Amino acid sequence: MKKTLKFLAAMAVLAGASLPAFGASPWIVENSATKEECSACHVAYAPGFLPERSWQAIMGNLTDHFGEDASLNDDLRLQITNYLTAMGPKEINGLAADLVPLRISELPWFTREHGSRVLNRVAADPNIGTISNCTACHQRAEEGRF
Repeated sequence: MKKTLKFLAAMAVLAGASLPAFGASPWIVENSATKEECSACHVAYAPGFLPERSWQAIMGNLTDHFGEDASLNDDLRLQITNYLTAMGPKEINGLAADLVPLRISELPWFTREHGSRVLNRVAADPNIGTISNCTACHQRAEEGRF
């Protein structure tokens, strides 16, 4: 547990975030609606990975969610948006304040951590499929363990 907390704190520093209130983690999806709705199609990405403005943009255009219609009723969309923006960082180190990345894989820390080695592995292994398939390499990603 101590190692996990140190890792989460290190991830927060990398992302330029501060840790939220004790017991809450920006690196684990703890909101049941977010977990249920987002993981219906892909791993539910933890809010700490994108800045607040990115979550607002993603949740504001669910009719075209990376080529899919992921529409939700207004109450559910608002609940998930509020969770993601409350738990996500306001800013991310190395990311210009006017940029609104929609993909975690576009972030400076992600490319620094994964680089061409991982991109080559993804390209060579059809079982992985895409760089956004975190659990292909990080089997415990949903637990905040990478």
